[in-house]
Amino acid sequence: MTSTQLLGARTPDAAPAPPAVGRAARRKQHSSRKRSFAARYLGYVGYFVGAGLISGAVVHHPLDPDRYTRIAVYGALVFLAATVLNEFLLTRERPGLPRMLAVIGSSLLLSFGIGMLSGGLQHFDDFPARGAVLVPAGLVVSFVAYVIKDADTPWHRIFGLVGLAVLAVAALALFGLREVAASMEGAPGGGHSHGTEGEPADSHGSAPEPTAPVPTTPAQGASPTPKPSSPAPTHNDGHAH
Repeated sequence: MTSTQLLGARTPDAAPAPPAVGRAARRKQHSSRKRSFAARYLGYVGYFVGAGLISGAVVHHPLDPDRYTRIAVYGALVFLAATVLNEFLLTRERPGLPRMLAVIGSSLLLSFGIGMLSGGLQHFDDFPARGAVLVPAGLVVSFVAYVIKDADTPWHRIFGLVGLAVLAVAALALFGLREVAASMEGAPGGGHSHGTEGEPADSHGSAPEPTAPVPTTPAQGASPTPKPSSPAPTHNDGHAH
C-alpha cells in the first residue's frame, strides 16, 4: 500500500466533524435561553406573590370576608399559575394526567399552608388568638402538601419520623402561642392596628375631628356693646294728634 493510500485512509476511531452552527441557529438558541430565564423568573416570583396574597387574606378575613376571599382566590390562582409554569412547561419530562392533578391539588394546599404559617407569624401581635391557631395549622398543612407534591417522596412518609416531629412541633406551638395570646389580651396593643372583628379598621392619616369653638368672655372692666333701643310702639286709638 502506497503512502498516499495510507494518508487517505480513515481510521475507525475518527469521528465526523460536527456541522458548523450558523448565525441563525445561534440567535435561536440565545433567544430560547432568554425566554427560559424570563419564564423561570416569573415562576419564582409567582410562588411568593401568591403565598403573600393568601397569607394576608387568611389573617384579615374576619374584618371583610368578601374582600379577603377575593384576595385569597387571586393568590391561589397566581400560585397555581407559577406551579404550572415551573412543573409542566419548563420541564423536559411532563408527567401524566394523574400526577398532574396531584401536583396541582397539593400546590393549592401548599399555598394555603404557607400563607397560614407566614400570615400568623407576621400578624400575631394584631390577632393573637387567630395567629395561635394559624401557625401550627399552617405548619402541618404545608408539610403534608409538600410530601404529596414531591415526586421523590412516598406519601407514607407523612407518618414517618419527620412527620411525627412536625406534629410534635405544631402541638407545642399551639400550646405555647395560646398562652402568649392569653397574656396579651389584657395588655394594650402596640404598633399599627387593623381593628377587631366586628369593628371597622382604623384609617391611617384621617383628618382630626373639629373642635368646638371656645366662647370668649369680655375683659374685666370693659363694657359690652350697648344694644340699640327699640322704638316705642305707636298708640293708634283712632284720634289724630
